[in-house]
Amino acid sequence: MEELLISQRFTLETLKSSHRNFWRLLIIIVGLFVGVFIVRDAKAQELEQTLLWKIEGRGIQTSYIYGTFHLLPQKDFVLKEKVSKAFEDSEQIVLELDMDDPNMQMKVMENSSMSDGQTLDLLLSEEDYSLIDRVLTSTIGSSLDNYNTIKPVVLSSLLIPTLLDGLPASFELTFVQMAKERNKEILGLETVKEQMEAFDRIPYKDQLEDIMELINERDRMRSLFDEMIEVYKNEDLKTLDAVISKYMNGENELEYLLLQRNKNWISRIGELSKEKRSFFGVGAGHIGGEGGVINLLKEAGYKVTPVF
Repeated sequence: MEELLISQRFTLETLKSSHRNFWRLLIIIVGLFVGVFIVRDAKAQELEQTLLWKIEGRGIQTSYIYGTFHLLPQKDFVLKEKVSKAFEDSEQIVLELDMDDPNMQMKVMENSSMSDGQTLDLLLSEEDYSLIDRVLTSTIGSSLDNYNTIKPVVLSSLLIPTLLDGLPASFELTFVQMAKERNKEILGLETVKEQMEAFDRIPYKDQLEDIMELINERDRMRSLFDEMIEVYKNEDLKTLDAVISKYMNGENELEYLLLQRNKNWISRIGELSKEKRSFFGVGAGHIGGEGGVINLLKEAGYKVTPVF
């Protein structure tokens, strides 16, 4: 069977027309920052050139883990036959978050505001605040004044789509739709609160500097984004690591946003796979490297093999 090309027809109009879809899309975009980082380590292992891996052993049901790219242009979105087959062979679908949780919107809103009365207008210079305001107004038709208390990472989620060339597509939203059509249960490896807490460990000022870089160096950032997508499509984890190293900011981000979360997921992967064949979909950056999920699963005694 030929590779299945999945079209996702949601645009930035979604952000303005549907609160429910807005928050679901927001989580997907937020995950982009978490999901594209790859562990950089001098002892990082060489991995086969594939994003799909089979997990076996230690009394679990045969399961799969697939590295996603949370948001990319629709024209670049392809769901390969091997991924479709692994999905069909699995009894349940596990993403980073439980994307069909009916309380998702409420949970995101509960964890989106900054603490201690901090606001964006106090953290940003007047010039930078005005610049972000103009960008938001021109892209989603909403002033920054409406988001003055939200965390910078949430603000980032509103700006990331400006890097896309054309309509956006999402592996996660596709998997959710496929799971619903096949009556497969959808679960999450972590909660919204846990994911947001990882970002909370990065100072707001540092997060806002990233946002200003995104706006002020849009052409460079878009070029880097396009480069990552091409490498991702080739399933080349090693090269993806080199590309992403241009974007990674310090060891704290590496530890808080990726390494610790990877460690937390290993026991959860084992527990969730005990009774049912599971398909795990996580950002591609989580699977490679010394501290990546594949290596951590092997260290925990599981047999992890590439699927081509």
